[in-house]
Amino acid sequence: MTEPDDHQLLAEFARENSEAAFAALVSRHVNLVYSVAFRHTGNAHAAEEITQAVFIILARKAKSITGKIILSGWLYQTTRLTAANFLRGEIRRQRREQETYMQSTLNEPDVWPQIAPLLDDALARLGGRDRDAIVLRFFENKSLNEVGAALGASEDAAKMRVNRALEKLRKIFTKHGVTLTATVIAGAVTANSVQAAPVGLAVTVTAAAAKGAVVGSSTLTLIKGALKIMAWTKAKTAIVVGAGVLLAAGTTTIAVKEIQEHKTYSWQVPRASFDVLYKTPPQVVIVPTKFSEDGGGVGSNDRVLGIAQPVKEIIQAAYRKSKSRTVIVAELPEGKYDYIANLPDGRGSGKALQEEIKRVFHITGRLEQRETDVLVLKAANSHVDGFKTANSLRRSMQQPKSAAIMSGLGLFVGFDQPISTLAPFLESRFKIPIIDQTGLSKHYDFNLTWDEKDRDHLNSAGLQQALLNQLGLELVPSREPVEMLVVEKVKD
Repeated sequence: MTEPDDHQLLAEFARENSEAAFAALVSRHVNLVYSVAFRHTGNAHAAEEITQAVFIILARKAKSITGKIILSGWLYQTTRLTAANFLRGEIRRQRREQETYMQSTLNEPDVWPQIAPLLDDALARLGGRDRDAIVLRFFENKSLNEVGAALGASEDAAKMRVNRALEKLRKIFTKHGVTLTATVIAGAVTANSVQAAPVGLAVTVTAAAAKGAVVGSSTLTLIKGALKIMAWTKAKTAIVVGAGVLLAAGTTTIAVKEIQEHKTYSWQVPRASFDVLYKTPPQVVIVPTKFSEDGGGVGSNDRVLGIAQPVKEIIQAAYRKSKSRTVIVAELPEGKYDYIANLPDGRGSGKALQEEIKRVFHITGRLEQRETDVLVLKAANSHVDGFKTANSLRRSMQQPKSAAIMSGLGLFVGFDQPISTLAPFLESRFKIPIIDQTGLSKHYDFNLTWDEKDRDHLNSAGLQQALLNQLGLELVPSREPVEMLVVEKVKD
């Protein structure tokens, strides 16, 4: 008797609420789902919870999954989104490095540890059909004939699609410094991408999904969040397709209103503030803004928040490079966005925001030494009143014994500060890289004031003269090699 395929089992479950049919589906795919979840989280307990959540979502969506959908591909994508939601929601568990675990199961010890941390992000960048082909061929070890049948194509067509998808993966890995042949990648993924789920997990999952057994509150939260992400991902795809149709019809109207009708987050307030930044649960998000006016941005200790900001400002926040040290070679999307990246200290908010920029806008940055025009900051006169070794100025102004910087219109005062704190301020004012060649290594108290009419008419010449007269420092034009951030489109 022929074994029923995935859609026959799913239809039987949807029609008759058949526990046996659903148990067969779970048994068939639990290793795939668990492996993807584990690769994302590096945590066995978290992977089990994600696996349970994914199959509960499958049970809820059973009636809407048509025969045109490759179920293993759908499960892979749903697991990836659920795991991303798990990490983004920061349920106090963090992705761990995979190398230690993988070393025990490697057939090719020098290959899989290089691939494992990159694999799922690379697959996410493939088209749906290419991703389905990879999952069927190398995650489930299907023959090319079986892959073709699942995709509604011939064996030759399936072979071509698999090879093209492998070549795309190879190029993505190469960009991350992992240079391997498509054959080696195929072998490593086949040997290592799927591992056995814990004994008993299939039974637990079936009970939770098919029987409606009670699950923990964290699992329910995970399910709810994953369903929202899936709905938003589907909506974004529909909007992009719709926009393409509108443009093809000869109109430049884009459904911005549709894009903006997303969930409003608690941190989306008219003006960015440190209070909101630090009170918001950890997350990394970029969404079209709800506001018409610039709400500014704040950042501290690798956490950032911005309201109604252009893409360029989000890039500056993610890479922490000044505008004068950034070269934009990509065409940046128009419009303004609200963004937040506030993972706990040491968890890499900046890096996470860079990855989100790459995902949302297909833009990335790289560091490159470039010769450019600069202003060199030099010590011209050390005998001035406004520039003292630490403590002297503070005592005269009756300031407390703590390091601090105060700035305002026509004012920049520092207490117990290195000269390096002055250079970024000057760079923001003169819109050109400032190179510190003063040779001053101590901490200083400095008081710099100049005549400034308003923020729309900055008195740069007055500031430069005050710098010389009050601090004994001068700015000398030069041309020097500077580490620049080059912003460019992600190459396919």
